[in-house]
Amino acid sequence: MTPHPSPATIARYADRHAILDEVTVWAVEIHLENCADCRDLVADSLPAPRHDLLAQVAAGIDAGIDAGPAPARRRGFGAAHRRWLVWHLSPWMIMTVAALSCAVALQTLAPSMPSLVTLLAPVAPLPGVAVAWSRRHDPAWELLATTPAAGLAMLLRRTAAVLVVIVPALALASSGSGSGASLALALLPCLAFTTATIALGTFVGVNRAALLLGSAWSVTVLLPTLLTADLPVVLRPASSPVWALLILALAGVVAMRSHHFRGLSSHN
Repeated sequence: MTPHPSPATIARYADRHAILDEVTVWAVEIHLENCADCRDLVADSLPAPRHDLLAQVAAGIDAGIDAGPAPARRRGFGAAHRRWLVWHLSPWMIMTVAALSCAVALQTLAPSMPSLVTLLAPVAPLPGVAVAWSRRHDPAWELLATTPAAGLAMLLRRTAAVLVVIVPALALASSGSGSGASLALALLPCLAFTTATIALGTFVGVNRAALLLGSAWSVTVLLPTLLTADLPVVLRPASSPVWALLILALAGVVAMRSHHFRGLSSHN
C-alpha cells in the first residue's frame, strides 16, 4: 500500500485554487481509492460550503432510499420463467417440431425408407442449443453477461428447456411414424449429441460445436442412409449401450471443463 499523503498535500488537493503537479494528483487519487481514512481527511479539508453540499446530497439520498418502496423479490412463476424459459427459442423449437412432423409424413408415404425420425433425432436439439447460447439471438445478452449465473448452470437450464420440447416431440414422432423404430434409438443419440455439443463447446464454442456436429452427422450418416436406404450400424438396436456410455463420458468432460462457461461469451 502506498504511504499516506501528508495533511498539507491533502489540504492542497482539496483546495481547488491550489496548484499540484499531475504526478502528485495521480498518486493521491490512486491512494484515495483504497484508503477510507484519507478520503475522510479530504472531505474534512473541503471548504464549508462544499462540505455542507456533500452532506446534504448524502442525506437526500438516504432519505429517498428510506422513503422509497422496499426491494421487491420475485417469486413463483414470475421468477421461474425467467430462469428456465427462453422465449426467443420459440421459432426454432417450432421449426424443429415441424421438421419432425414432416419426417413422420414422409415415413407414411414411403414406409420402406429407414426411420427418418431416428435419423433426425441426433441433430434435432442442436439448433435450439446453439441459439440458447448465442449473443446474436439473445436480446438480453448484455444483462445476462454481467450476472454470476452466466455460466454452465444457465446453459444447462436453457438446454433443459430445449429438451422439454424436443424429447416429447421425438417420442410422439417415433410412435406415429409407423416404422417400428425403437424410442431408445431416438432419445439416446439425441441426448448424446446434446451433451457432445456442450462438451465440444468448451473448446470451440457452442455455436460452432452445434454446426460441426450437425454437418458431420448429415454428411457421414444422414445423406448416405437416404441414398442407400440402409439404416447405419450406429442406429441399430445393438448400438444403444454405446450411446449410453458415450453420454456418460461426455458428461464427465463437461463437468471437468465447466469453468469455461463462467462467462456468457459468444465463443462459449
